[in-house]
Amino acid sequence: MIQTVQPVVEIRNLVKSYRRGDQIVPVLTDITFDIAAGDYVALMGPSGSGKSTLLNLIAGIDKPDSGSLRVAGIDITALSESRLAAWRARNVGFIFQFYNLMPVLTAFENVELPLLLTGLSRRERGEHVTAALAMMGLTDRTDHYPSELSGGQQQRVAIARAIITDPTILVADEPTGDLDRVSAAEILNLIERLNRELGKTIILVTHDPHAAEKARTVRHLEKGELTNGER
Repeated sequence: MIQTVQPVVEIRNLVKSYRRGDQIVPVLTDITFDIAAGDYVALMGPSGSGKSTLLNLIAGIDKPDSGSLRVAGIDITALSESRLAAWRARNVGFIFQFYNLMPVLTAFENVELPLLLTGLSRRERGEHVTAALAMMGLTDRTDHYPSELSGGQQQRVAIARAIITDPTILVADEPTGDLDRVSAAEILNLIERLNRELGKTIILVTHDPHAAEKARTVRHLEKGELTNGER
């Protein structure tokens, strides 16, 4: 019997626009597609195509004008702001282009931050953080501050922070955009490992074909619409 992988993200007729003065500027038009659990999806398109807006909608950072967006069976478009914030904390791991680390905290403390909202003890938090940093190859950088780390190391700390709560989805917005070629390749290999070895569902926004090569599925956006180009 053939087993089908259930979608973890279900997007139906999603529409999003922004107001610019007296004008309504359409950003996304009638977006419909699914993301299977354990998939690694790259959202590609030129600047202004709507790919980062779509990522923000999937991550619950923004809300659409219309349409539905279900993640793990929950229609996040119907949640209040407070419930949406709680949902994000439990279900979404964020990887940003510029890392978004707290400069006054060490690598260990940055990764520990999301766990402070859980019921884990200090010892349990320490075990989780140590394991996540070891997975990123940063055991010897635990007590270093972001200013003492290279760009690639800072991004690895950010990835460790993103996975520390075992979120439903990982979203990455141009995670290699601020890195040199060697560091970018290392980060992409780490993200691929999270998908391949841990089964993490990953949604990556990029304009770089080399970054998209690692993905299992590629979706192209053009002027706010999904095009037929896909693999």
